[in-house]
Amino acid sequence: VLIGMSAQDALAQNYPARPIRVINATSSGGGIDVFARLLIPGMAQALGQNVFVENRPGGGTNIAAEVAVNAPADGYTVLIVNQAHAVNVSLYRNLKYDLVRDFAAVTQLASSPQIVVVHPSFPVKSIGDLVKLAKAKPGAINYASAGMGTQTFLAAELFKIMAGVNLVEVRYRGGGNALTAVFTGEVPVYFVPLAAALPLIREGKLRALAVTTAKRLSALPGYPTVAESGYPGYDCGSWLGLAVPAKTPKDTIAKIHGAAVAALNRPDINKRMRDLSYITIGSQPEEFADYIKSEIERWRKIIRQTGITAD
Repeated sequence: VLIGMSAQDALAQNYPARPIRVINATSSGGGIDVFARLLIPGMAQALGQNVFVENRPGGGTNIAAEVAVNAPADGYTVLIVNQAHAVNVSLYRNLKYDLVRDFAAVTQLASSPQIVVVHPSFPVKSIGDLVKLAKAKPGAINYASAGMGTQTFLAAELFKIMAGVNLVEVRYRGGGNALTAVFTGEVPVYFVPLAAALPLIREGKLRALAVTTAKRLSALPGYPTVAESGYPGYDCGSWLGLAVPAKTPKDTIAKIHGAAVAALNRPDINKRMRDLSYITIGSQPEEFADYIKSEIERWRKIIRQTGITAD
């Protein structure tokens, strides 16, 4: 070790010397899990070290965040952050971590639209049909949720307010479980990340009603937006990125960032992500840190308007 070099600097120079775990707050089979398992092989190749996904669903993504924030700040624990983490800042009054203070942003990986789907046996074919039925049978229609504060929950709750309907949340432990509940007919409605639902839509196992973005998707031009279905201003997509404990050395963060961007740019990985309707990004750490702060503020305003609270 060079004289004058701190132990942390020395460790950062040798990074990575062992496998890296990437903690995912969603269950296996959910949209973020699908994305992570596409990304990981490219990151492992770029880093020259094994990288593995550890699913820690539950607690509205807070369980995963708590595991990550209590891990050593050495680059061997990386958290997949998504919009639910930004939402939770306003949704929970007693979080055991501070998203801005306790984590260092690495990169925004991608954004993804959501789509409103129903089980094929459910007697609605449009957002208009869904609203009409929900108003005729208030409190009788359930929707699946991947957990408090997740985008599946927020998209549905925002829709309920804007459409003036009473859909009842059925909460599952992660997106994979919620998705299974809908395509097996256990619950009829789901505001799901498009990446997770697209294969099932194509197979006819789910019926798509509308996308949640402000504009129609070029990949699915035949599907209207919720906004143009009678609810102008409705816009609710999802995003995901990487973060590490706040005191992780900058050189280590730079290596993780470089590996993630290299994976996003690999033609084979990038094509599969685009096929799932992900918009890849790969922003700089400073840009992602600013974006997280802006998302915290955006959802703070929405949560105040809706009156939603988790505790």
